[in-house]
Amino acid sequence: MIKKYFWNCFILILPILIWNILLTDHLPKAYQPEVFSKDIPSFLMYGEQISRIMIFLLAFLMPLYISKSNKGQRLGLYIYIVGVLLYFASWIMLIGLTNSAWSNSMVGFSAPAITPALWLAGIGLIGNSYYFHLPFRRWPFMFISAIFLFFHISHTIGVYYNIHS
Repeated sequence: MIKKYFWNCFILILPILIWNILLTDHLPKAYQPEVFSKDIPSFLMYGEQISRIMIFLLAFLMPLYISKSNKGQRLGLYIYIVGVLLYFASWIMLIGLTNSAWSNSMVGFSAPAITPALWLAGIGLIGNSYYFHLPFRRWPFMFISAIFLFFHISHTIGVYYNIHS
């Protein structure tokens, strides 16, 4: 019975979490927790964490099934893949080219916070139902993702300005 709930959209978030766990220590000092969390307003930190948890919860509630005939889901899968690859590339740039103009620009520094917009949109398009006969609408996942992105990008830009001013 519980096995049917295992295959859900949270599986699409796992590569991101694993990547983050394995590579965070290799990011430049500005991304390490003691610097990245310093002098950031509490409302940004709490908003980011609460919206992140809500994304995880909604992803857990969406079965992962991609229909070959559903163009929206297929588009979502492509957007997700491109988003994940760009997310990974943004980290590789920061790790491998720490002192480059890109890594020290606001856009390059913020790229790991901006690129989740793509893979989150992809997940939002892939999901097409909830477990437990809950009525499905895409907007709650997309709305919570937008809130998360607002807080996450604001947090990252705040760190950038703390370091570069």
